[in-house]
Amino acid sequence: MEDDTEKITIRLPKKYLRRIDFLVALDDFPSRSEVIRTAVRDFIYERIKIVVERAKEMQQADVTLEEMERIQREYMKK
Repeated sequence: MEDDTEKITIRLPKKYLRRIDFLVALDDFPSRSEVIRTAVRDFIYERIKIVVERAKEMQQADVTLEEMERIQREYMKK
């Protein structure tokens, strides 16, 4: 484990904790902490992908809007 870690306290619904304990009991993870670290890591990676994709879409929407305005100025002059 990294030396650059910090201990925190969290509250989880009991049903989540039972599922975490189930994974540990099956030897899928060595500890509750490892389950939570893995879940947080996976969440962060997936969330970053979503946020980056959304930012790209917003940037593309801005470009599209600018292009629409340019076309309107050029071709729809009255």
